[in-house]
Amino acid sequence: MARILIIDDDEPIRELLCAAVERMGHEAEAAACLGEAARLVARADFDVLYLDVRLPDGDGLAAMPGLGRSADPPEVIIITGEGDPDGAELATRSGAWDYIQKPCSLERMTLPLTRALQYRAEKRRVVPMALRREAIVGASPGIRACLDQVARAASSPADVLVTGETGTGKELFARAIHDNAPTARGPFVIVDCAALPEALVESLLFGHVRGAFTGAEQARTGLVKQADGGTLFLDEVGELPLPVQAKFLRVLQERAFRPVGGCTEERSRFRLVAATNRDLEALAARGAFRLDLLYRLKTMVLELPPLRQRREDLGALVMHRLAELGRRHGQGTKGVTPEFLEALGAHSWPGNVRELFNTLETAVVAAQGEPTLFPRHLPVDLRARIARKAAGRRGETAAPQEPAPGTGFPSWRAFRAQAVDETEQRYFAELMRHAAGDRRVACRLAGLRPARFYQLLGKHGLLG
Repeated sequence: MARILIIDDDEPIRELLCAAVERMGHEAEAAACLGEAARLVARADFDVLYLDVRLPDGDGLAAMPGLGRSADPPEVIIITGEGDPDGAELATRSGAWDYIQKPCSLERMTLPLTRALQYRAEKRRVVPMALRREAIVGASPGIRACLDQVARAASSPADVLVTGETGTGKELFARAIHDNAPTARGPFVIVDCAALPEALVESLLFGHVRGAFTGAEQARTGLVKQADGGTLFLDEVGELPLPVQAKFLRVLQERAFRPVGGCTEERSRFRLVAATNRDLEALAARGAFRLDLLYRLKTMVLELPPLRQRREDLGALVMHRLAELGRRHGQGTKGVTPEFLEALGAHSWPGNVRELFNTLETAVVAAQGEPTLFPRHLPVDLRARIARKAAGRRGETAAPQEPAPGTGFPSWRAFRAQAVDETEQRYFAELMRHAAGDRRVACRLAGLRPARFYQLLGKHGLLG
């Protein structure tokens, strides 16, 4: 018997789905708003959530990550009263199982539940692989999902594309795929595509024969051949020159290549893992990346979350890095004060784990022989940014929303906040009129990402 939670402010829909779920032999609970749903999710684990998009206290799509933070996140079926291509895309990218537009038949609403529960049952029957994860630290839902992907990739010979912002650990995950694959005893060959000299890129990748060009006094084995029997890791694959992309596509298809100046083809049985922090689809749309190569690379995609989306891993990352630095510096692992961790948690870490690790090394060097790290050991520019952000938050919290006492006149901060809200509301109302109610067009005209666009529409009561 599964546990199902229906989150919808439409009471007839809640009652209809609850009755249908119970007839299917499962346990059903219902919530009319996100706040009530959050309380239920905190008390018990659910297998599937039916989630409305427009709720009295917020946007269901925006709330998805918070409702799925558990050891075994539930599958989410989005239900909405209005079809929206951007919303459907956002739901899919956020991990929703299905996106259902109301009104629809009861069968259309319950079939995804049957399939989602079947998927969960089959997933639980699979014996999890004991992964070698080396320096991959963390147990957040995002990292657990990535490790599940690593296990699937390791058990398959398919090519893998690892995406994520700079500093999220793409090479670590590429190594984890290699270390857990049957080819783990083979070589792991790294190709930094951003550092390949354009004049020598083909020679470096495919090798060359003696006399192939001026200065080629002896034959050279290329990186593709060096990866034979192991893994070829193309880091920053978006930087691979266009002329080479066409030749590399054939290498991927045939696992065969011809060294520069050579007359015969050679073969290399390598596993490809590529990584990028760039939007390859946008590059392909501009003609800067071959679309056929992109399709080939996207056989399996592993998207790494930025550090700001896995803050629960911050403490474990800090202690792991401090232990590593202690061994390197021969000083033992330094302790940290709660204020030190609080300061780290207040930063947004645009450089992700790499920035965090470099910051911790700076702090260890600043502390020298002192056994404990305090906030003052952090770089001064980081402390200044944190202090500025904290002061801004305190000012906003303390800002009077009523006229200043005894004056009958609002403070500048209160007046400005009200003016900004009113201007925003007028802008978005006019934007929706200009776009004739088409949210996809309005989002494009506003130049906003869909998630931010929907958040602002909800803020100003324009989702209805």
